[in-house]
Amino acid sequence: MLPLSQGEGALFSDPSADNARAFFANKSRALTDKVSTVREAVSRLLSDGDYLAIGGFGTNRIPTAVVHEILRQDKKHLRFAGHTATHDFQLLCAGNLPGRGPTLAAVDVAYVVGLEARGLSPQARRVLESGTVRCTEWSNYALAVRFKAAAMGLSFLPSRSMLGTDTFRHSAAREATCPFTGERFALLPALYPDVAAIHVHEADCYGNCRIRGITVADLELARAAKRLIVTCERLVSNQEIRHDPRRTDIPYFCVDAVCEVPYGSYPGNMPYEYFSDEDHLRQWLTVERDIESFRRFLDRYIYEVTTFNEYLERCGGLDRLQALRHQERFCDR
Repeated sequence: MLPLSQGEGALFSDPSADNARAFFANKSRALTDKVSTVREAVSRLLSDGDYLAIGGFGTNRIPTAVVHEILRQDKKHLRFAGHTATHDFQLLCAGNLPGRGPTLAAVDVAYVVGLEARGLSPQARRVLESGTVRCTEWSNYALAVRFKAAAMGLSFLPSRSMLGTDTFRHSAAREATCPFTGERFALLPALYPDVAAIHVHEADCYGNCRIRGITVADLELARAAKRLIVTCERLVSNQEIRHDPRRTDIPYFCVDAVCEVPYGSYPGNMPYEYFSDEDHLRQWLTVERDIESFRRFLDRYIYEVTTFNEYLERCGGLDRLQALRHQERFCDR
């Protein structure tokens, strides 16, 4: 391909397929028990300065418990894939309050700051406007293609996405001419996260995972990530997985830790399980406007609790969760 132009943005991760292959060649494919607590998984698998990617989409099927634990363990200087990252990005930005972290150092931006129709996160906006976090821009589709390139064991994939836009100019993509047709394409570098976290409906102790509903880019992300933490609504037996192997979306050899976390996407929603807690999400957006009030809020809901179950209790406990489950399953909205 003949190079034409390239974006002005920085690459925050190594797109080399050979370097990734060297890492994966040493990754165990043994069928071993990987059940863990979230605290142990984050401590063992995520280091300061790592590149982190979060599964799900918006507030749908997000591994909230993992992000809470990242804040409690005060992980620092993370690079992050902002692929329709809403409440998860809002949480990570809480770690950039003065006197903490900073949790975030660099972000590949596709969709961040906004919580969709709910509004903008004041804290996430402060963090990005401060200039203390480096940013490179992409489209949502471009980030998905970057995960796909990594899942395929490549260093890039061609795409028509972003050509002729300011997003391309602020990205780290390159424009090139196809050697076969002369047509112009954007070359999107592979994205191999150091660590990814994905929340699923069911998993067995080895890491075989089932997801109900849309998977977005999570199947590619699971194969692209060097290390993968899975949280699940339910642990199921391996016999159950083998009974219907067609339902296995993420295979065990991609997974490094399996953590059973019922209601683990709260306050986001889990398709076919429970609806999002819109009142609690609105509370986040409101309290973030004042930094001192936000500090007290974070202490109550994240730093003063030790487990995700304690957080759920402070948010209304089983009564609230059952109401959200009823809303998802039975109510017309």
